[in-house]
Amino acid sequence: MALKPGCVKLSVHPSRALVDEKVSVLVQNAGPGAALTVHSLLTSEDNKHHWQAFGHYTCDSTGALDLCEDPSLGGSYEGVEPMGLLWSLKPVPGSKPGLRFRKLSAETPMLVTVSVFQGHLSEGFPEHKALCSVLLERWYMAPGVRRIPVTDYDLTATLFLPPGPGPFPAILDLWGGGGQLVEYRSSLLASHGFASLALDYLTNALSTKTGKYMKNDYFENAYRFLEQHPQVEGSRIGMWGLSFGTSMTLKMAAYSKVMKLKCAVCSSGSHIQPVEGSVEEVMRFFDQNEAKTRINENQEVIWHDLLLPIPEDPAFKVDMGRVQCPLLLVVGQDDQNWPAYVSALDVSMRLLFVSII
Repeated sequence: MALKPGCVKLSVHPSRALVDEKVSVLVQNAGPGAALTVHSLLTSEDNKHHWQAFGHYTCDSTGALDLCEDPSLGGSYEGVEPMGLLWSLKPVPGSKPGLRFRKLSAETPMLVTVSVFQGHLSEGFPEHKALCSVLLERWYMAPGVRRIPVTDYDLTATLFLPPGPGPFPAILDLWGGGGQLVEYRSSLLASHGFASLALDYLTNALSTKTGKYMKNDYFENAYRFLEQHPQVEGSRIGMWGLSFGTSMTLKMAAYSKVMKLKCAVCSSGSHIQPVEGSVEEVMRFFDQNEAKTRINENQEVIWHDLLLPIPEDPAFKVDMGRVQCPLLLVVGQDDQNWPAYVSALDVSMRLLFVSII
């Protein structure tokens, strides 16, 4: 039986939420045993690129389905996956190869259109009329979070503060080798009660002006800015590095005499680097190993072996025994950018050795 658009009811709750909040999706009035496809569509901020996800469902005897309870029988995910419409998003067919989604403005939401189609569809969604649709807003900035550009100490940074007077625990937020001022992680941290300083340390104003990489005191000045801020609890400052940001986070945690970190979080990176120097010396070390880069059968650049084998010379890996704060390493065993898993094993062995002696 053909279902008429407008008869089927779709509810998504909450329809306005933070990106890490769970949502519930409920379909009603579709008819007993109706075969439906629930589809999500995300569009980039410049409206040039699209990502989609979808699941195949069968309604119960009342003509309803609940994504928190009912399994997807096929599509981009299977089984009971309440958030499958979000975590399984992929570029739509025909998209540019290697397309990656990154939120450019933390002050606007990700807009996801959730739609219901009759039957179990796997392609051609634009050519089919949806039975019903709901617009879902996924925010990084909660109401009341403040975004403050920072140029003190010649920094290129943005401070995000939670609602209220504070003082708040703080995070110094470093992204990777692509540079630029990436703000969405810091804005989400502020939405959960942390003051967070997103720091550009590769393409910042001072580097652009001087044509030189930043020294370690640039990171120490960012720490000082947080430490001295009236709404920051100066004794509770952590550091979060991603990719190349991991290299600098470990370096500063181990060797800085200024930064007394409360904790350090390192995602997808390595402790392998010249102990002496700062950004320039680490970059030069990577360039010297460029021959270890390879391209796979899909024309993807693989940097995994760039820092391998792990050196025995202590001058080329951070002395983990000097890190005096709790450390969380977040790694993937199939990481092709960094030898993150192998590095984490070496770090663990070193920390275990230090604890024994």
